[in-house]
Amino acid sequence: MERGNASREIVTRFAPSPTGYLHIGGARTALFNYLFAKANGGRFTLRIEDTDKARSTDDAIAAILSGMRWLGLDWDGEEIYQSARADRHAEVADALLKKGAAYRCYATPEELTEMREVAKAEKRPIRYDGRWRDRDASEAPDGAPYTVRIKAPRDGETTIDDAVQGTVVVPNSELDDFILLRSDGTPTYMLAVVVDDHDMGVTHLIRGDDHLNNAFRQKVIIDAMGWALPTWAHVPLIHGSDGAKLSKRHGALGVEAYRDMGILPEALENYLLRLGWGHGDEDIVDRQRAIEIFELGDIGRNAARFDTKKLENLNAHYLREADDARLTGIVEPIICAALGRELTETDRELLLRTIPELKPRSKNINELADGALFLFRTRPLNLDEKAAGVLEKDAGVLLGKARQALSEADEWKTEPLGDRLRTLAEAEAVGLGKVAQPLRAALTGRTQSPGVFEVLELLGREESLARIDDRLS
Repeated sequence: MERGNASREIVTRFAPSPTGYLHIGGARTALFNYLFAKANGGRFTLRIEDTDKARSTDDAIAAILSGMRWLGLDWDGEEIYQSARADRHAEVADALLKKGAAYRCYATPEELTEMREVAKAEKRPIRYDGRWRDRDASEAPDGAPYTVRIKAPRDGETTIDDAVQGTVVVPNSELDDFILLRSDGTPTYMLAVVVDDHDMGVTHLIRGDDHLNNAFRQKVIIDAMGWALPTWAHVPLIHGSDGAKLSKRHGALGVEAYRDMGILPEALENYLLRLGWGHGDEDIVDRQRAIEIFELGDIGRNAARFDTKKLENLNAHYLREADDARLTGIVEPIICAALGRELTETDRELLLRTIPELKPRSKNINELADGALFLFRTRPLNLDEKAAGVLEKDAGVLLGKARQALSEADEWKTEPLGDRLRTLAEAEAVGLGKVAQPLRAALTGRTQSPGVFEVLELLGREESLARIDDRLS
């Protein structure tokens, strides 16, 4: 399967339009380009296609770059801004004019409107009719505005050998003489992307299959300039779990939204990798393993379905595997924001010791942070509704006896504290839960937490007994 041509350096690119965030489909495209380049010892480049000044914003550019960096998709060299290359695009359009591969079109807006209306009435595809294709520019009024159009082939057919879609053939009668330069001299997307890909030395174009039709038109420019064809790989788009086009209701958010939801970047990367790509039965594929095995031939031809539950389950796996110190650093600012204060060095050490207890109970970073908040709340704790309900029942007597048993402990460690509470439960002829639940509610303000024995050790003797006393007073 395709893993690149050893005779030339492999160069891929990710070329987003900065009209919004780095959406999930774009992130997967960037990932595939990154992995293919690294798998072949090549270069992964980034181009910001910001020629649409009306819609491109600095905030969107910043969001795209931030999302790329959060995912760890570092590009080689400086990012390229397409808007800075307009002179080069016009230079190529001029070269095409001189070759006779393009022409000046003086059709007026009124003529173009009439052309479209006639095509609609006759139920034909709306295409420019080529009325200036073979006319001499001298026939145009002096100073009349014009566009520059390519001379698309009219006979035969055009073939694209796609690394994902296979061989795709289109009759040239379906191609039109599309515009290269607008009447104000600015380049169209179709021209700019071909020129930039050529100048950047891009060898493999890995992008969504919504661009497949563009490949046939872009090939006209490439052939006319005598440039080498890239290898195309058009990847099926991502759909929602119901099979419909992916939208916000399915999870079509920016990658930073997933960060804010508590998803780890390596979990999102692994999930995106497996959306439409597969290698045997491997589901857990980290970055290094992906670089070792990534091939274009393993990309499927059918649309992948986005499933938020699967992403959450995968994230829970990566949480369990993550380094505790790293998670402490990620969680700390979330906890500080909730508390309205900074953590002390003692607090950080306590958080670090608590992370291993919380990881198995959390699906995301936010749950991890929320689960640790009880450690740093000031007394008396605010109880949630369920915890208040537990303590409102006839649990006070057992809580008082638990307090007495704990206060007599010689060693404030999980195992001996657990032994004391088990002994109490046996003496009272109740299940351990009858003792543990009111105790947990008093210690954490909640009914869900790490094991109550572990909570006692984490809080320490003084704080634990004081929190219990708050509920007995």
